[in-house]
Amino acid sequence: MSLILQAVILGIVEGVTEFLPVSSTGHLIVAVDLLNFPQSTQGTFEIFIQLGAILAVMWDFRAPLNETVRDAIAEAGAARALLGKVLLAFCPAAAVGLLAGDAIEEFLFNPTTVGTALIIGGVVILVVERWHWPFTADRIEAVSWRQALWIGLAQTTALVPGVSRAGATIIGGLVAGLDRPTATQFSFYLAMPTIVAASSYSLLKSLHELHAADALPFAVGFVTAFLAAMVVVRAFLGYVRQHDFRVFGYYRIVAGVMILLVLQ
Repeated sequence: MSLILQAVILGIVEGVTEFLPVSSTGHLIVAVDLLNFPQSTQGTFEIFIQLGAILAVMWDFRAPLNETVRDAIAEAGAARALLGKVLLAFCPAAAVGLLAGDAIEEFLFNPTTVGTALIIGGVVILVVERWHWPFTADRIEAVSWRQALWIGLAQTTALVPGVSRAGATIIGGLVAGLDRPTATQFSFYLAMPTIVAASSYSLLKSLHELHAADALPFAVGFVTAFLAAMVVVRAFLGYVRQHDFRVFGYYRIVAGVMILLVLQ
């Protein structure tokens, strides 16, 4: 299989899974293993497709984001508080990632961890969905500081591959008292600083690994991830207004079992 086709496939995998509660990192670990993608450029390539995916969210939310930033600059009101809450939620995972990120990557980035985490996360989703959690925030501006901190703490679990950053923050939001659309939107807002910061930090460490020959597959992966994420984000926002997350719980369990059976 050509490197360009591999880049397209991995870009689609990243774009489709990054913002769904199914773990993009887990899917990429498995996909890279199945495709035999060159290990020498794997890490740097994944940075580029993650940036492509998050750019799709930033583009899709550009209007409310611009309005929020303008209002936050103009006066100390709800918009400035919202940015502060997103920053608060960002801090726990950023701190744990800096302290333990290398160890997590060395010991936990493998199909066994991914399969196990997918199953456990699927069970958690099903358990949470069986309870009728009361919500106090039905719009993103109503998210409290306590709820933002809880979501940020939940996001730290997503450093384990297979847990899912989107899954951890959305389910954490539900448990904290956000309704589904609000939990999903806050998860998207939180993804922006989280993924941009993590990708930028990783890119700085990997600059010496960039070569001109990688430009085309990296660009193809970036664009493919951007386009796939654009489609998925819009569809997912519509989905959560009418449905719960049980289908993702069942999917995670089935996918996790298959990974443990096939890739052991």
